[in-house]
Amino acid sequence: MKLLNIKLIALTGFCVVTLSAVSYGQQGHIELNQDPKIDKLLEVKKEMNKDENATNRFKIQIYSGSRLGAEKELSNYNSAYDNWKATLVYETPNYKIWVGSYRSRLEADRALAEIKDNYPNGFIFQPKPKS
Repeated sequence: MKLLNIKLIALTGFCVVTLSAVSYGQQGHIELNQDPKIDKLLEVKKEMNKDENATNRFKIQIYSGSRLGAEKELSNYNSAYDNWKATLVYETPNYKIWVGSYRSRLEADRALAEIKDNYPNGFIFQPKPKS
């Protein structure tokens, strides 16, 4: 009985080794057929996303007040954060500091959460189109 088990194990081991040596994995080849206009469309989309002055973007306002105060806050912001560009904007009668140009509200919320400690009065808005 023991001899039969040993022969069976040896035969099984031999078969496994032999079959694994001659078996092959699958070879694959993918061919992508795509309209060349898609690449051009993607390039146009990238250029559109670079436009930071787009009116459908969200911004964060961190200051509104006098020119002297705005320049001081802009300097403080630029020394503390370099992730998002801040701009000084004049809207009668106040100077304002706007931060970033975010494509989505979620992106703006994440940025505001990071700067909220230093600018607790900061808020998110969408600028009105200039006419």
